[in-house]
Amino acid sequence: MKLLIVDDSSVVRLAIQRDLENGHITQVDQAADGEEAVRLYQEKLHDVITLDITMPRMDGLTCLESLLKINPEAKILIISALRDRATALIALKRGARGFLCKPINPDELREAFELLLTD
Repeated sequence: MKLLIVDDSSVVRLAIQRDLENGHITQVDQAADGEEAVRLYQEKLHDVITLDITMPRMDGLTCLESLLKINPEAKILIISALRDRATALIALKRGARGFLCKPINPDELREAFELLLTD
């Protein structure tokens, strides 16, 4: 399984990668912004994507729409420091499959990841 981790913080990207390392994941790519994420996704069509909302150059909601244009079935989990309910609802309405708030609890992340895989 191919995983794409999109977040402008390298610390967060590494934490997500560490927390999700298991036998299912065969390839992990990382992107620091939405533009890089779209380019990588076009090349590799990852199975699962974790996506931050607040990023430079292309924000997460715009990136979400771009990724879903490439593949309407993309499995995207939003992981954001934005805790307001409206942002979560917008992301879910636009096609995200889940929403977690930072700071990330490793157990909640793994549970959300497993739910994506069974979706």
